[in-house]
Amino acid sequence: GIQPTEIPGLHIVPSGIQPTEIPGLHIVPSGIDLSGAEIELVTVERREYCLRRALQEGAGDYDYVLIDCPPALGLLTINALTAAQAVLVPLQCEFFALEGISQLVKTIDRVKRAFNPGLDIQGIVLTMHDQRNNLSHMVANDVRGHFGDKVYKTVIPRNVRVSEAPSHGRPVIIYDLHCPGSKAYLDLAGEVIHRERRLAL
Repeated sequence: GIQPTEIPGLHIVPSGIQPTEIPGLHIVPSGIDLSGAEIELVTVERREYCLRRALQEGAGDYDYVLIDCPPALGLLTINALTAAQAVLVPLQCEFFALEGISQLVKTIDRVKRAFNPGLDIQGIVLTMHDQRNNLSHMVANDVRGHFGDKVYKTVIPRNVRVSEAPSHGRPVIIYDLHCPGSKAYLDLAGEVIHRERRLAL
């Protein structure tokens, strides 16, 4: 088997699970070791399944596990897609958005065929939407036209308070509960849970 020390960053230990200010919400922050994991994985047998195995061993007590992926489609992202039950795609309302998501859809299809037959896009979240910007509306309309009901109704607006929150080390709903961004994310959470429960029926 694979020992935890063989794959830096791809094992979950209780001491790595950190509580947050929000009851019931925990995070496993990445560390400096994760930067070398991509190289370490290259020589590992069945390397695409390392994260799935780690989650099966260490994430049994949670209702939801969200894996935040980098935009690069490397081995770490392939591991996340292989471990996932569904994909939630944040999509900025900007010029190259459709090009980026088309590449992601191809990658998801490849992972689905090779490693994870049950994988699918559960939803697409439109983010950084500027109500005053025609481009934002055009991108939103194009994405909805192409992906239909896969696109969540909730749209995350471009909001200064959302941008400020990470620099204070806090989620935006703790940093400023009443800003438009917080309201949008809370609405999105409700929509995601509703859709997930509906799909489970």
